[in-house]
Amino acid sequence: MLRRISARYFRGFGAAVVAVAALVLAANAVPARAEQPTVPNVQQATSTSGTTSE
Repeated sequence: MLRRISARYFRGFGAAVVAVAALVLAANAVPARAEQPTVPNVQQATSTSGTTSE
């Protein structure tokens, strides 16, 4: 019975180590950078309130 318990703990410990390693690798992963920086396509709103400079 002691062998079953120790095997169960060993598997649980191994799973915990794998989970921590996966979390560390995921935290250190960075998104890929674009080759060229993109400029956002934003249009400036202009006010045409009918005022004229005559």
